[in-house]
Amino acid sequence: QVQLVESGGGLVQAGGSLRLSCAVSGRTFSTYAMAWFRQTPGKEREFVVHISRSGGSTRYADSVKGRVTISRDNAKNTVYLQMNSLKPEDTAIYYCAAAPSPFSGVVGAPSTYPDWGQGTQVTVSS
Repeated sequence: QVQLVESGGGLVQAGGSLRLSCAVSGRTFSTYAMAWFRQTPGKEREFVVHISRSGGSTRYADSVKGRVTISRDNAKNTVYLQMNSLKPEDTAIYYCAAAPSPFSGVVGAPSTYPDWGQGTQVTVSS
């Protein structure tokens, strides 16, 4: 089990940028695949992006492809989410999630990831 703490959320105008961070502690970070999800009130948690243990493989949701970049720094035990060209529909609570090795399950399914952060609010004004 690992502990995840997100930061970097806030209020931004449409077209702006934000970078979210997720600091991970408790186990060897480099053995965990990581992902970002987001959720708005009354809706299910939505997959945003996944990154493999090494960072060599990523997968993006179509809704954010081309506007969002995930990266990780295994030396700093941190995963990042750079979000550009933000839209009001990107408004949500963003959650960081971790899945241990060996990775199994569906990349975009919340149930694949046993460990979650508390979330950080991102609000995009029009």
